[in-house]
Amino acid sequence: MFKGLGGLGDMAGMMKKAQEMQTRMAEKQEQLGTITVQGESGAGLVKATATAKGELTALYIDPTIFQPDEKEMVEDLILAAIKDAQSKASQRAQSEMQQMAEEMGLPAGMKLPF
Repeated sequence: MFKGLGGLGDMAGMMKKAQEMQTRMAEKQEQLGTITVQGESGAGLVKATATAKGELTALYIDPTIFQPDEKEMVEDLILAAIKDAQSKASQRAQSEMQQMAEEMGLPAGMKLPF
């Protein structure tokens, strides 16, 4: 089809691949909003649920930890659970993007989005 046009045929193929990649990236970003991870602290006394995009969606606090003299400990547990959920969300998002890159034949270790 593009014979005789030199590198333009390759350019058209690259543009098509770039459009495909852009579409798949948008789909993956949408999918990351539906994947959930759970972080916890205090041996499960506090649990935070987040999407793979890092958006906090739920927080569970075991009622046995509500003692007025332990307010700071409870705050620390809540913060630790949220940070754990966000860390897991980031790892899951990175894993999902790496999987997509591999499926598209991109070099190993290539970071997405660019």
